[in-house]
Amino acid sequence: MKTLLVFLVLSLRCGDAAADVIHTDMQMVGCSETEGAAYFSLDDEDIWIADFTANRGVDTQPSFVDHVSYGKDMFQRAMRNLITCRRNLNITQKALKDQPLESDPPSHPIVYPKGNVALGEKNSLVCHVSGFFPAPVKVHWTKNGERVAGAVSRATSAFPDKDGSFHQTFQLDFTPAQDDIYSCVVEHPALERPRNSFWTVKVNQPGIGATVFCALGLTVGLVGVATGTFFLIKGNKCN
Repeated sequence: MKTLLVFLVLSLRCGDAAADVIHTDMQMVGCSETEGAAYFSLDDEDIWIADFTANRGVDTQPSFVDHVSYGKDMFQRAMRNLITCRRNLNITQKALKDQPLESDPPSHPIVYPKGNVALGEKNSLVCHVSGFFPAPVKVHWTKNGERVAGAVSRATSAFPDKDGSFHQTFQLDFTPAQDDIYSCVVEHPALERPRNSFWTVKVNQPGIGATVFCALGLTVGLVGVATGTFFLIKGNKCN
């Protein structure tokens, strides 16, 4: 089992001290023996991440907002923090080598569409996973019992909660078709078997019975208008 050590967490909360927190700005660096993670986030949304595979920093902020700049040397700083994290991890592993690793399984994942569902119109499915330790979790998607391959999927970094556990959000781009069944499948070292949550495409459409009823009502109404007009004309002639 890989051990994850969170080395550095810096959190800045903006807003009136006497009021609720408005925004949370956070930096995190984490590592295992073979992997590393470093990112900046604002309100649980990644805005800069270190891609240690491609050896570069990635600005993940959308194009329509004013971008926060972290400087050209930010990736080098992230690399130095990663080296320090692994050094501390080695020390911690030696100190805790005779103690069992504690882990908490994720809660049941919550799956919901990002936007209003309309058949044939592109949308995104969101899978929210929380309550797990250590981070991260692994997620894959299925459609009608088959693993989804080639679809565009995205994931945020794992964010810490006040109780020491983590939460993480995943998204899958999809085009709704009536009665398709999707599943978010979660894997974590604390789970004996993967845990999943299902979501079915159900879009209410007008039934034939309701259409016939409305057509019949319109027909009866027109017949009534025609009958009234006939008697009105006949009555005028009698006068």
